Parts: sequence; C-alpha cells; structure tokens
Amino acid sequence: MTIKWVEITEETLEHYKSAMKLYDQAFPIEVREPHQTFLRSMQYTKSPNNYHFLVGLEDNQLASFATGHYFAKINAGFIVYIVTNPEIRNKGLGSKTLLKIEELLNKDALLAGNLTMKAIFLETETPEMVHTEKEKQDCLKRYQFFSRNGYEKCNEISYLQPALHDEVGDIPLDLFIKNLDINKRSKDEIKNAIITIYKEKYQLVNGIDKSIIDNCLKKMEIEDEE
Repeated sequence: MTIKWVEITEETLEHYKSAMKLYDQAFPIEVREPHQTFLRSMQYTKSPNNYHFLVGLEDNQLASFATGHYFAKINAGFIVYIVTNPEIRNKGLGSKTLLKIEELLNKDALLAGNLTMKAIFLETETPEMVHTEKEKQDCLKRYQFFSRNGYEKCNEISYLQPALHDEVGDIPLDLFIKNLDINKRSKDEIKNAIITIYKEKYQLVNGIDKSIIDNCLKKMEIEDEE
C-alpha cells in the first residue's frame, strides 16, 4: 500500500488526536512530553528554523508519525519522535517515515542557503532504562533500526535529556548522529549542537528553566560561552 504524507500544522490539526493516542502508547512517561509541547513547537517555525509534524496515512488510517526541528545555526536536524502503528503491517514503514522527515529537514537546509544539512541528531532510550524483557528487545531493535538507516551512537559524550516533568530528573539517553557531509562531527561540533538543541528546543519550546538547562550542560562538561 502507498503511504500518503501529511503535515500537521496549527491550521490543519485533523490527525493530531490520533497521533497523540499512538504517542501515549509508544513512549514511557519519562521521555513523553506534554501534548501541549507539540502545539507550542508549531509556533516556533520562523525561517530559517523550522518544525515538522509529519504523519503517514494508509487508507486514511494513521500509520506513523515523526516530529523534528531544523536549526539553521548549526545547519542540522533534530528528530524528536518517530512512531509506527503496530496494527499496520507496511514493510519498511519506519524507514520510510524516517526518510521522509529527513527529506523535509534537508529542504529547510536548502532554503537556508546550504547545499545540504551537516547532520541529523536524535535521542533514544538506553538499555538501562528498560523494565521488562520486551522493552529490552524493543530497545535493541531501535538501535538496529537507526544503525541500518545511517545513524551512529555518539560515544564521546554521556548525553542527558533535561527533565521533561517536575517529578523526573534529567535522563541519561543515547545520542545518535547521522552525518550528511564528508566530515564526521568533532567533539566540539557535537557539544555546540547539544547547546543549540537545549536552547532552541528544550528551553524555548518546552519552557524548561534555564537553571536546569545549565545544570545538565555542566554535568555533560559542556560550556556555553554565550
């Protein structure tokens, strides 16, 4: 079956509720942002930065969705979530969804005057976060999935996600990077990208307090010189 791709925006929220239902089923509460954050993200799409909430439809049924930001300052994408509907058996659906949002983010890079994006970043749960054998297997499958699609785990930095909820502290996650130009990212470039992700996404969009942001950066031994 052919997947129809649609972007959810403030003006077209038709598939938003079904996407949020799938989202709540797919992620543990620790890494699940409030639904309002998705709506706030749509407000921060001022060029040259951009935000995408992409849904894939099969026979008008939600098959998958992915969300991601383009940050012009570092000419890189940041994929926040990617989810597939377990009830739909479309071969390669996850890879198709990932490829489509990568295409959208790369179009943002072109509009910003670049030949291509430098890289795409994403976070994922670590094996230490899992609670059951099924969750462990799901975690391993995610690792294999990202690896097949050109992403490599960043081993240079012990990455943290700032607390998304007051009752949950910062969360150790794995940071994956897909390099889209010839050069592999240096440690300093990765640190600069994390600073941008923290400021533009977690501080500006999520509204996380600057003191929490600064504390997480300090724990990762990243200095924000601005």
